[in-house]
Amino acid sequence: MASIVAFHAHPDDEVLLTGGTLARAAADGHRVVIVVATDTMSPVPDGSVPDRLAELRASAEILGVHRVEHLGYADSGHGPVLYPDPPDRQRFARADTEEAAARLAALLREERADVLLSYDANGGYGHRDHVKVHEVGRRAAELAGVGRVLEATLPREVIVRLVRVIRLLRIPFRYDAEALDTAYSPRCAITHSFDVRGFARQKQGALAAHRSQVAGTGRVAPVLRLLVRLPVGVFALLLGREWFADASPGRGSR
Repeated sequence: MASIVAFHAHPDDEVLLTGGTLARAAADGHRVVIVVATDTMSPVPDGSVPDRLAELRASAEILGVHRVEHLGYADSGHGPVLYPDPPDRQRFARADTEEAAARLAALLREERADVLLSYDANGGYGHRDHVKVHEVGRRAAELAGVGRVLEATLPREVIVRLVRVIRLLRIPFRYDAEALDTAYSPRCAITHSFDVRGFARQKQGALAAHRSQVAGTGRVAPVLRLLVRLPVGVFALLLGREWFADASPGRGSR
């Protein structure tokens, strides 16, 4: 059985990009580990601070994940302003890539990881923390000698169509549709497509475990609320496939 480490930027990313793959791997008997680069200390509207890592652990349990680790950085936020670091830790976007990669490599060695799941070069939709995950993940795999690196992504063409549907349904969506035209990966760069419809119930339940994000005021919160309320069969049709680009050593840069 393989040891699979999924490296993500924030709690909830593990569900949206790789939740079905992780649940499927765990069900097949592989050891599955989630490492997130950041947590958050951002308050929600009632003034409380959600425990995103507790939500992540609840999500991971539903997916069948064996271990969850936080790399020790703070969320860098998305937008033109990179705010000062909180008193107790550095924002991930400011982290030295070699230092962060060394932290992740230590976990990869400890787990004797056979596979690292990371992000594509665009960091998906371009969030600075997601781009950093790509850079740190690539370097950590080199340091730890991980032979297989799969970078989670989505076919760009699918995103464009999905945004059109969201707009037609009049669901609030505060992302720049034009920017998404160059986000994620073109279909020709994708090497793996996994059918995870059989794990839709776990994936939907894991998404619902991120209560602060589903009930929050973030840009994608209305979409998340819709997703967790859908009949599981409809959810499976929408999110029942996950995509990766092979960035294993010897394949060259993408």
